[in-house]
Amino acid sequence: MKMVMAIIKPFKLDDVRQALADVGVQGITVTEVKGFGRQKGHTELYRGAEYVVDFLPKLKLEIAVGDNLVERVVEAITQSANSGKIGDGKIFVHALDQVVRIRTGETDADAL
Repeated sequence: MKMVMAIIKPFKLDDVRQALADVGVQGITVTEVKGFGRQKGHTELYRGAEYVVDFLPKLKLEIAVGDNLVERVVEAITQSANSGKIGDGKIFVHALDQVVRIRTGETDADAL
């Protein structure tokens, strides 16, 4: 089992969600986050004053999947979140040692 964590641009959420549904993902957790990578933020004007936006709004997706789905999930996110511009995001894959469904007590693959 793996935890796939992706950081994406907010306007790409619907495309990514649909792509994940198409490959068989049943659950996803989405969190609004802020951060920056190579973008390093940008400068904006507000009422004539210039200020720097260091942290840009992003979405963090967390998807727990079986080992058999990992490659398809990563490919689905990569294709659907790609705008071809800097700041499209990153995908991280972590090993999951244990999963427990609280309601039923099911464990590991049965809990996914």
